Amino acid sequence: MEIQLGAVESRFADMIWENEPVTTSQLVKLAEDAFSWKRTTTHTVIKRLCEKGLFVNNKGVVTSLISRDTLYAMQSRKYVDDSFAGSLPAFFAAFTNGRTLSVEEAEEIRKMIDQAVEHG
Repeated sequence: MEIQLGAVESRFADMIWENEPVTTSQLVKLAEDAFSWKRTTTHTVIKRLCEKGLFVNNKGVVTSLISRDTLYAMQSRKYVDDSFAGSLPAFFAAFTNGRTLSVEEAEEIRKMIDQAVEHG
């Protein structure tokens, strides 16, 4: 499953995740304050995000079907697949090109690798 979000949709989705469960009236007020949106714009974007499978609007209460972390993981995998032919080492080499890792960052990455390694 691929879910593409524009910058404003992404900021609005963050607003939902931070406040869920949240009513559509609360979202109208939040979006008016944050983006100067009219009520109709907010309802249109809610509908669009629900159609993309991120959220569900049940009787005026919006909740997530996919967590923010899950969405970002899906987008990250797609980026690595598209840009680096799915190669994590190639992605990591490009990501660290010209920069150094702190000891803490390196240790955290080692732990992630150890947890993700298949033990056959």
